[in-house]
Amino acid sequence: MDDSTRLRSTAKEGSSQENDPTSQMSSESLPTQSDTKTYNDMSFSNNEDSKKESAEVSQAATVRIAGYSFNKIVLVAHVNIFLYSTCFWIQNAVFPYLSKRLGADPVIFGYLQTTFAVVQLAGSPLFGRFGDLFGSRVAMILAYLSAASSYFLLYLSSNMTLLFISRLPSVFMHAMQGGQMIVTDVCNPKERAAALGKLGLSYGIGMVVGPIAGGLVSKFFSLETGALLACFGSLLSVLLIVTFVPAQVKKVQKPGAGETVFSLNKIGQLLAAPGALFLMVIKLGTGIPIGIFQSMFTIITLEIFKLPPEQNSALMSYVGVMGMIVQGVGVSYAAKAFSEHTLLMGSAGILAISYLLLAYASSIFQMCIIFVPLITGLTFQNIVTTSALTHTVPDSDTGAMLGLSMAVNSLIRSISPTAGGYMLENLGFESFGWLGFFLSAAVTVVLFLRQQRSE
Repeated sequence: MDDSTRLRSTAKEGSSQENDPTSQMSSESLPTQSDTKTYNDMSFSNNEDSKKESAEVSQAATVRIAGYSFNKIVLVAHVNIFLYSTCFWIQNAVFPYLSKRLGADPVIFGYLQTTFAVVQLAGSPLFGRFGDLFGSRVAMILAYLSAASSYFLLYLSSNMTLLFISRLPSVFMHAMQGGQMIVTDVCNPKERAAALGKLGLSYGIGMVVGPIAGGLVSKFFSLETGALLACFGSLLSVLLIVTFVPAQVKKVQKPGAGETVFSLNKIGQLLAAPGALFLMVIKLGTGIPIGIFQSMFTIITLEIFKLPPEQNSALMSYVGVMGMIVQGVGVSYAAKAFSEHTLLMGSAGILAISYLLLAYASSIFQMCIIFVPLITGLTFQNIVTTSALTHTVPDSDTGAMLGLSMAVNSLIRSISPTAGGYMLENLGFESFGWLGFFLSAAVTVVLFLRQQRSE
């Protein structure tokens, strides 16, 4: 599963200020407006100009469809995220069966997953920084070309060596991150959390369509045809971006003297932003359990629950529907009713309970029931932390911060297959639930204590 990604006001400020980007989760976890300005004052000197240019681009790109007004750039971003998700889950539906046919056992399959995660880990910060320097349009084109290359190599794979090579172009396959960059550039900061949630809705629709399409293609044609279809879908996204997305969505940075796309100094500045490191730790704590479980999910459904490709695809689509509902509807309503610190703490508590139930699950039906609170908790954690991280830095650095956020996910995925394989073989399926319970409970306690201290 490829996975599906905020903080602003306190409860006392009320729902009317829930989306204020300068508000805090607590007195220590998020930056105030003055704190943020202290970080990299030079970047903020052009911040207002960037916002004005983004607003001008946004207004000029408004179109009307069936009597409703839509931002053309955001609309294209949603279509492309749907295509990306559909293509990713098409190839994800056929990849395990293709790798198994080529002789990959669970250990080799884990190595394939680790290779993909490590390559993406290396590319996430670079991709985000690339977007800040050269624009989100160019970054999106790069992402979809990388995806098309990876899927085409998968189509050509006739042995294990080519199968591993097909994972390498994914170093820049960060289309979801690119979509987040465009939405962050165009949308009002007060509406950023809801906009990112709706972007996840488009991804969720693709997550429903993709596995079904992948299962049908593998049944009526071949496994390789699914990979080729994903390749053509990615190339279609490139065409849409070139045609409809303007060359400049926000004012891009000019690299300083001797500064490159990869800058350790810039990464250090981003991590030093008030509240950023704390949010990264929270993201890591709640992400490790699901990352490990996700890396072994296909193996679990194949080996333990004996699901054929069609039923496995249906299960993936069910997960996509759940994520789609939560991201499209749940986030908007919850953000108006609760402070985002409360959402973080509450979703961590929901995760703890969900993982505890998962430890005792013994059938697919029980897992489907457990997936409801589990996906709800994960969705809120992902969206809240992602939005909050973009508020810790100036607008000119949001792409790089989103890259670091994605890098955390890639780091988790890089260690998950090895850890998951060991846990499944030596500790059993229930160990995934217990790990998630203890880590999510710990995150809940930490968030509760910080809230108490801030009061």
